[in-house]
Amino acid sequence: QSAVSVPRDFEGCSTLRKYLGQLHFLQSRIPMGHGQDAAVPVTWTEIFSGKAVTHEDIKYEQACVLYNLGALHSMLGAMDKRVSEECAAGAFTYLRDHFPHSYSVDMSHQILSLNINLMLGQAQECLLEKSMLDNRKSFLVARISAQVVDYYKEACRALENSETASLLGKIQKDWKKLVQMKIYYFAAVAHLHMGKQAEEQQKFGERVIYFQSALDKLNEAIKLAKGQPETVQEALRFTMDVIGGKYNSAKKDNDFIYHEAVPALDTLQSVKGAPLVKALPVNPTDPAVTGPDIFAKLVPMAAHEASSLYSEEKAKLLRDVMAKIEAKNEVLDQFMDSMQLDPDTVDNLDMYSHIPPVLMEKCAALSVRPDTVRNLVQSMQGEAWGAWNCSLPGAGGPGGQLHSLPGLQELLGRVPPAPGSPPGLAEVSKECSKYLELHEKASFTNTELHRAMNLHLGNLRLLGGPLEQVRAALPTPSLSEDDKQVLQNLKRILAKVQEMRDQRMSLEQQLREMIQKDDITTSLVTTDRSEMKKLFEEQLKKYDQLKVYLEQNLAAQENVLKALTDANVKYAAVRKALAEVEHKWNTTVQTLVASYEAYEDLMKKSQEGKDFYTDLEGKAAKLLERARAACQASEAHRQQLLERWVGTDPDP
Repeated sequence: QSAVSVPRDFEGCSTLRKYLGQLHFLQSRIPMGHGQDAAVPVTWTEIFSGKAVTHEDIKYEQACVLYNLGALHSMLGAMDKRVSEECAAGAFTYLRDHFPHSYSVDMSHQILSLNINLMLGQAQECLLEKSMLDNRKSFLVARISAQVVDYYKEACRALENSETASLLGKIQKDWKKLVQMKIYYFAAVAHLHMGKQAEEQQKFGERVIYFQSALDKLNEAIKLAKGQPETVQEALRFTMDVIGGKYNSAKKDNDFIYHEAVPALDTLQSVKGAPLVKALPVNPTDPAVTGPDIFAKLVPMAAHEASSLYSEEKAKLLRDVMAKIEAKNEVLDQFMDSMQLDPDTVDNLDMYSHIPPVLMEKCAALSVRPDTVRNLVQSMQGEAWGAWNCSLPGAGGPGGQLHSLPGLQELLGRVPPAPGSPPGLAEVSKECSKYLELHEKASFTNTELHRAMNLHLGNLRLLGGPLEQVRAALPTPSLSEDDKQVLQNLKRILAKVQEMRDQRMSLEQQLREMIQKDDITTSLVTTDRSEMKKLFEEQLKKYDQLKVYLEQNLAAQENVLKALTDANVKYAAVRKALAEVEHKWNTTVQTLVASYEAYEDLMKKSQEGKDFYTDLEGKAAKLLERARAACQASEAHRQQLLERWVGTDPDP
């Protein structure tokens, strides 16, 4: 109801557009076309004949709404200021190109072409007027005016058609006369400005012929303008004053001053029109115009099926792209594995500029224990005393003072047990041999311990000293400027490789997300089955830009890897030198850490050595006491035997 009696304003245009869109949505769901099951009679009145025309076709309703939209736009354009180049031709053009012309005579191809060119011509007039007010260049104004002439000539051809003439009746003659008058008038304006251009170029002969032609055409326009409103007559008189004055002045100047030959008009290049106006576009399903689809919940099965087909097209696109990406990624991974280049460690020069944390920890620990080295040295000296001066208290007897186990062994060797003497001396001798064996083994262990102490002592002194000395003790690479340049170039290309990877992953993710969100079910509902393939193609174009970016990324890989190969060849010598220095650096760090960790063990073993020798010394002292007693007992027994032997022998 609102579309039948719309207000004559832009709100009326909006109503017609909304109704047109909803009709389109309805048509895609309900079979209301010609000959279909739900078709209903649609009746409208022809504008020129006044006859009622009925068709059982929803498209006829759409066609009539479009016609009224174009008519309303033209009315609003006539009321508006003459400053806009947009025009009502859009609705008539869409109607001519998308609907049958057999619905009614005012929708015939000729009538619609007439309407289109009348709208375009009037819009171009507005642009012409604006160009003259803005003082545009004469040649541009001439071309714009020439295009007005072209549009009106097309309209005149449509008016001269016999079918159009019979339909319009008396109106046809009035319209034809008015259009012809405009053709002559704007041709005069075009030649006026061509004359002005010739004047600017100082082509005074051409100026005369253009102004003369403009005057002739204006006279023809004045003849055809009889019966037109006073405003038209006044405009023609004003133009005559301008063109007449220009022609008289130009002819006089040329006759008396310039004396240039006046060429024939047909020898000059014709003025080519410049079409600068645009028809208002018509998109029946534009949501910004139609508003919400009131039939949105009615999705035909065909639309679901088409949506599945579109999903398969998207999946195919993704498979094709992913196949290319995976192939390139496989080549890249294999290449990088063969290179054995880790971007994080290829440049390890920073590690040499500071002491590693593990070593700093040991230095800090020793800084709060300044007596570490001195304690170790003292421990070594105390143990050495125990090792080489394991002495026993003095003992009397035939052997004199005994100061060591070897001396005790010598005494026992000189005083063998007498026959029948107590067994103590033999036991002492046996136990002494056992202690000497233990002492010999301990001496070997002690020697090894001292060697280990001497090895770690220097490292411990280093760790306990100034940090500058520790840093100086660590190996550092010595690279030339060329070596540094080679290294920097390799790092730059490795960064390029990573950048290429990251960009590839980002583009892939964008593509997946875009495909995931891409739902054209609403568009499929309003699209004819025969147009599905075309719609798919148009919709899939939205992925073209991403595909181009991905193709560029994949194509760049070959050049990047070639550059990386060249850089790696140059890096080989630097790599070897850095590897050797890094090995020495790690070995030095490990050695220093090992020395710190060996300190506690060395101190423990040193104490165990002291305890061993102290214990051995105590045992040796007790053995010495036993040896004294055994020697005394053996000596007493010897004396008894001697006395007995002397008493029985008459001749001792």
